[in-house]
Amino acid sequence: ATYLADEGIVDRTKMAIDGGSAGGYTTLACLAFTDVFTAGCSLYGVASLEALATDTHKFESRYLDYLVGPYPEMQDVYKQRAPIENLDKLSAPLCLFQGLEDKIVPPNQAQLMYDACCEKSIPAALEMFEGEQHGFRKEENIRRALDGEYSFYTQVWSLEAAGLPEGFVPVEIANLPNKE
Repeated sequence: ATYLADEGIVDRTKMAIDGGSAGGYTTLACLAFTDVFTAGCSLYGVASLEALATDTHKFESRYLDYLVGPYPEMQDVYKQRAPIENLDKLSAPLCLFQGLEDKIVPPNQAQLMYDACCEKSIPAALEMFEGEQHGFRKEENIRRALDGEYSFYTQVWSLEAAGLPEGFVPVEIANLPNKE
């Protein structure tokens, strides 16, 4: 991303990152640990590695032992690498989409990130989908997440939205400064 900005290929003031699940973790980590991106969107992303190790279903419960280290023996590393534990540098607007029935990344992780952004007066949006798990299956929710993410970026960067469906309701963003 920085290479593209340095080469003048992209606008450094409008660089976003998004991802789902582990990609959502990458999104949250990039926003928490770097200042490369000016906005991001996490879809059912991991905010707390510790919570993932302790709250997820049995199939995923030991997954992080290989990626981070055994828990709880390496609890300090889990905290060092968790976006929710390292919010001091977080300043970019954040959009979150989450399934309420997600057993891999429980919805409270998205809620915690949203609440942390609100406490820091960072523009943030959170939409939780009833009946969705880890990854969205319903067409209307997939469409809402795609259009909602686009809506989010147009609002935080003061761009004119184009191509949204008739009757589309923009994503509600807390702490969005008046851009008139």
